[in-house]
Amino acid sequence: MSLVLLSLAALCWGARSLEPTIQCGSENGPSPEWMVNHTLTPGDLRDLRVEPVKTSDNYSIVMNISWILRADASIRFLKATKICVSGKSNIQSYGCVRCNYTEAFQTQTRPSGGKWMFSYIGFPVELNTLYFIGAHNIPNANMNDDSPSMSVNFASPGCLDHVMKYQNKCIEAGSLWDPNITACKKDDKTVEVNFTTSPLGNRYMAVIQKNSVIGLSQLEVLSPHQSKLTRASVMVPVTGESEGAVVQLTPYFHTCGNDCIRRKGTVVLCPQTGRSVLSGWLPLLLLALLVATWVLATGIYLMWRHGRIKPSFPTSTLLPPIKVLVVYPSEICFRHTVCYFTEFLQNHCRSEVILDKWQKKKIAEMGPVQWLTTQKKAADRVIFLLSNDVNPVCDGTCGKSKGSPRESSQDLFPLAFNLFCSDLRSPTHLHKYMVVYFREADTKDDYNALSVCPKYRLMKDASAFCTKLLHVEQRVSVRKRLRACHNSCSSV
Repeated sequence: MSLVLLSLAALCWGARSLEPTIQCGSENGPSPEWMVNHTLTPGDLRDLRVEPVKTSDNYSIVMNISWILRADASIRFLKATKICVSGKSNIQSYGCVRCNYTEAFQTQTRPSGGKWMFSYIGFPVELNTLYFIGAHNIPNANMNDDSPSMSVNFASPGCLDHVMKYQNKCIEAGSLWDPNITACKKDDKTVEVNFTTSPLGNRYMAVIQKNSVIGLSQLEVLSPHQSKLTRASVMVPVTGESEGAVVQLTPYFHTCGNDCIRRKGTVVLCPQTGRSVLSGWLPLLLLALLVATWVLATGIYLMWRHGRIKPSFPTSTLLPPIKVLVVYPSEICFRHTVCYFTEFLQNHCRSEVILDKWQKKKIAEMGPVQWLTTQKKAADRVIFLLSNDVNPVCDGTCGKSKGSPRESSQDLFPLAFNLFCSDLRSPTHLHKYMVVYFREADTKDDYNALSVCPKYRLMKDASAFCTKLLHVEQRVSVRKRLRACHNSCSSV
């Protein structure tokens, strides 16, 4: 028994919760409720709107009429809304529709909180017609009482409207045809008009206007193909300045005759005018190009001849400069050895040289160990410069250095050698190191670990030295390095 009662309660609740909808049908005469006297009647509408829409089944245009009910207590007596439409054009039209509400209104607004709004789609729309749309609620007012109603006017647009162009009459008049008109001034007396033809017809007229008609021409094309669009061209003789003028293209289709939709474009200068100016300069441009080619070929030949006569070191001048840190023992002759080697690196091996003599201020600020560590990381190569040539005349300097080479500056060679020994245990930096000497120089026992580095004698090995300097060296195996420096590095 309890289950039955619960089911009945659910059905009653579901029936009460149904929202009203509308069912519309034609009703051109007076409503039956008008003949009955009513104690209470609903009020008028709050809003009424009309807009044209395209139907989904064909290309006809109809009205979308929407209305909003006024939110007051009289809505409980509302049964239906009646809408009448009259059109004024070449042919008068009139029609009414009655929309009954399927449920009685229990609330003044929707359960969601919005106002009650309904719409009806119907009443076909004709071109360029003024429509009067009136609507009132049912039951309407009693006889001799004011009848609340609402009305709006709606003027339908022409075939160029974005919705009305899909109307059958508009399509037959060429509303969906896109001629893509281009018009350009060929010369002072001729305008060339190009456009895409339509399958609806094969006769066209082009009119050029600028304050007045300055030219016109008719064109007949072959029978248009239904599935293929073609371009047509017509030359229009003109009697005045045509640049900036308006070109009007008038089609003559069998469906609309002389009342088809006309299209417009603007006359501009033809591209051929620009090409004709270019063609006048073409011979001069060709001549200039030939002269430039001859000069370039001559320059390349002279550089080639100069390169064959002048001695050079292979590939070094084609590579970008690299940073080279040069370290040397204190007993080496700075002017006759270090300066000469520095100039050789800069002039022939495209190197940017780093010397302690040129950065005394930074060494004093940073300290020799920190300066040497920083420069070693920034350099692409670290070169140990050795020589057994002890020249008693070692005064004078080179480059940026000032004073005697025997100035009281710290000898950085042992510090650099200690860094080299540290890198022996880390194989990532060993490829940076090279040994260069003038004449035959014996590596002291204290520094015999340098024997694992590539060694070059200047100037005998100058070409090979520059080539290797600018290319990555193959790294020496860890076992060979550790075995070579076991004695010297362990004692440093």
